[in-house]
Amino acid sequence: MPQKAMDAAPNPPVPNWLREQTGLGAAAGTAAKRRWHKLEVMAAIETRLLILGAVMMFEPVNGYQVLRELRSWDIEEWAKIKPGSIYSVLRTLTKNGSVIRHEVDEGARTVSVYVTTAQGRAEFHRLFSEALREPDAMAPIPAHTAWLLLLLVTREDFLSSLDERIRRSEKLIEESEQQLAAGIDAPEHIIEVARMWHAKATLELEWSKSMADRIRAGEFAFAGEPLTWQPPPNDPGWQMMEDQQRYRSILGLDETVR
Repeated sequence: MPQKAMDAAPNPPVPNWLREQTGLGAAAGTAAKRRWHKLEVMAAIETRLLILGAVMMFEPVNGYQVLRELRSWDIEEWAKIKPGSIYSVLRTLTKNGSVIRHEVDEGARTVSVYVTTAQGRAEFHRLFSEALREPDAMAPIPAHTAWLLLLLVTREDFLSSLDERIRRSEKLIEESEQQLAAGIDAPEHIIEVARMWHAKATLELEWSKSMADRIRAGEFAFAGEPLTWQPPPNDPGWQMMEDQQRYRSILGLDETVR
């Protein structure tokens, strides 16, 4: 191509994936609003997923136990969930039928104890699958949350969601590689930020593939499988297990009620 024609040829437009991440272009306001809305939706997913998962893990369980357990996971730091919001979410989950609240007498006080319903367990698995399947460099917390709760799903279900995440990640990375190679009409520092996201996505993809291979080889413990780790003797989880059995006896629940 003659130099004059090369000088006149415009750079490729900013691709949608970069426009949404950076807010570039004429539709910056709309893209930013869509982006923030998606982040808000994903934050709601991880909060419900965490709290439903904690109830499923220890049910019947009281609200303070859920709070204490999740605080031991440092959720205030990485998930930005305030302790007070846990009780609010438990009330919402009770109202929408995801959990049932039972009042249990403990000496001079009454304690609210929570058990998931079939609807709540179905909702957990839906949220879990959604969180793990959807790759997003700017919203990694839902997937991290799913990894923390893998004990509650079967090996087959986890692999199904992880394989879908890998497939979607490969597609997104291929698209970004093509767009970066073609050149983008954006400031250099914005392009470098895009390269950083691309590098992170590539690293996370390779890690996911490695984990999928290890899971297929039988590593880690999933729902219905023997546990491979136990907490130390002084861990509060042991008291929670004792309380769980006591609550089950009081409420007349057998081990099949999960």
